Amino acid sequence: MKPIAIVTDIEGTTSSIRFVKDVLFVYAERFLPDFVRKHKEERDVARQLRSMSDNTGIPLKNTEALIDQLRLWMHEDQKVTELKALQGMVWERGYQRGEYQAHVYPDVPPKLQEWLDEGINLYVYSSGSEKAQRLFFRYSSCGDLRLMFAGYFDTSIGAKQEVQSYLNLAEQIALPPKDILFLSDIEAELDAAAEAGFNTIWVVRPQEGTVAPKKSKHPIVSSFAEISVF
Repeated sequence: MKPIAIVTDIEGTTSSIRFVKDVLFVYAERFLPDFVRKHKEERDVARQLRSMSDNTGIPLKNTEALIDQLRLWMHEDQKVTELKALQGMVWERGYQRGEYQAHVYPDVPPKLQEWLDEGINLYVYSSGSEKAQRLFFRYSSCGDLRLMFAGYFDTSIGAKQEVQSYLNLAEQIALPPKDILFLSDIEAELDAAAEAGFNTIWVVRPQEGTVAPKKSKHPIVSSFAEISVF
């Protein structure tokens, strides 16, 4: 049955993990500390720092301790909402300066357009902040793709390996889970989505050095070009 909506992950699914790890993460590690020092009084940054302080117990006035916590989260690759929001602010500067373009696999845009032409609504669900997701697709190697998506979701709706997160997502786009297809390269995310009632496809890209398992409850593809939803 044709889905009414398709929700896709980014890293390892539409795009290379190496770009995120070797370009975006390195850029944030280099520039995030000074960005926080310089902009800590501005509304959007102050909101994230205040949330960090509330959640960690680190005094809001202790900027260096908050920065040290951000560094630790980055080193541990923690999917912390406040970190992701601040990273997105830093990455915006790099995109706008033309220091890099977000990598998108070339098989992705034609398939997105095909689905749109069939009346399927497209969404993104990624651990990166909504802002970072919009920047990613605005400044992509395949051009500005951001308007192809009807909405963007991050971990503010819940962690990606939790069933409730997918129920929350379905509620927000006002569709029953059975009418939604979720694409990801992470089996645990697909398991959670499937338990919530979503249809799922496991995107296992050989470019990432991963090998498809011989058996899975999720259909497996190595490219968006292999996905058939009709």
